[in-house]
Amino acid sequence: MNILFICGAVGIGSDGVGDYTRRLCGRLIKIGHKTGIVALCDHNSSYVIENQFIENMSITVHRIPISTNNKERLILLQEILNTFRPEWISLQFVLYSFNPKGLPFWLPSFFEKLEGNHKWQIMFHELWIGMDVKASYKHKIIGFLQQKIIIKLLKKIKAKVINTQTDLYQNKLSGLGYISQILPLYSNIIKNKESNIKRINDELELKFCIFGSIHHGAPVLKFIKDLKQILLSTNDTVLKFVFIGHCGVAVEEWKNVLLANKIQFEITGFVNDKEISTLLSSCKYGISTTPYILSQKSGSLAAMFEHNLPVLCVARNWNVKKFYQKKEMNLINYEDKETIKEFMKRTFIESNENNLEFVALNFLNGLK
Repeated sequence: MNILFICGAVGIGSDGVGDYTRRLCGRLIKIGHKTGIVALCDHNSSYVIENQFIENMSITVHRIPISTNNKERLILLQEILNTFRPEWISLQFVLYSFNPKGLPFWLPSFFEKLEGNHKWQIMFHELWIGMDVKASYKHKIIGFLQQKIIIKLLKKIKAKVINTQTDLYQNKLSGLGYISQILPLYSNIIKNKESNIKRINDELELKFCIFGSIHHGAPVLKFIKDLKQILLSTNDTVLKFVFIGHCGVAVEEWKNVLLANKIQFEITGFVNDKEISTLLSSCKYGISTTPYILSQKSGSLAAMFEHNLPVLCVARNWNVKKFYQKKEMNLINYEDKETIKEFMKRTFIESNENNLEFVALNFLNGLK
């Protein structure tokens, strides 16, 4: 099959959905399909056609700058379609990747104008904001407008296949009258099999990692106090936290709490994918600050699962009316000391769910 992927941006290592799309394309090429990527609103300063490489596979990528006007953008995209002649267009959908304010009103009619014999598949990486019960009035208004854009898009392009990676989004799409299938998220960090560092099982060292952007509102102080109390009976245990990558401003709260409690920590800053894999492999447990209900859309969590880490969710309460998230195999939601005790008894349960090959085959089966 000829499958053309459209996403917002595709800078290597700087656009999560772009990295996701590139890795999926590489796997599809490996099993005999033709793929390409169009970044419709890229952060690159000029239009370029380049080859990007992933796992020894070369993918042709068209990067159309975000500064391009929509008339020129449409001409460029139509030319790409005329040359590539895709059987399927896979739209990797994130509202904010097509407009900085998350309101790309132009998008539905733009895609409707495209000519060709292609069919559409949409992967909803995100829907609208303002779903949570404590959302601000401003977020609810923006979310209402975003929902209208999504409804209009679905009506205009009449997608044959709709996917998303979270139960919550599947539920919300169903509420709009559209059937979608879950396509689990896989890790953008490829496991470094050459690493000589083995995970430390010695009870004298307990190493937690937090990878990527830290979400605000996590009960950091309560969690650290509970964790310290549980470890009082093992006085020789050395507790350490490793913060991997660009964690954002919320890392300061974690840093201050750890300093106040005399707990060791390391903040790596930017490191390449191979180094990230080595660091993840050196830890015993992972910490996720993504609200539990949204855990299925976390690339950082998928990376920790790829490295066989049981993960504890230490995050703010984020609830949606009339929706209850099912329990995850390798993720426990922190509430109190008892959940920490339960978590520390866990061993990682291997599953194909977040495996790239599994996801690629399910993607293809959906198209067939």
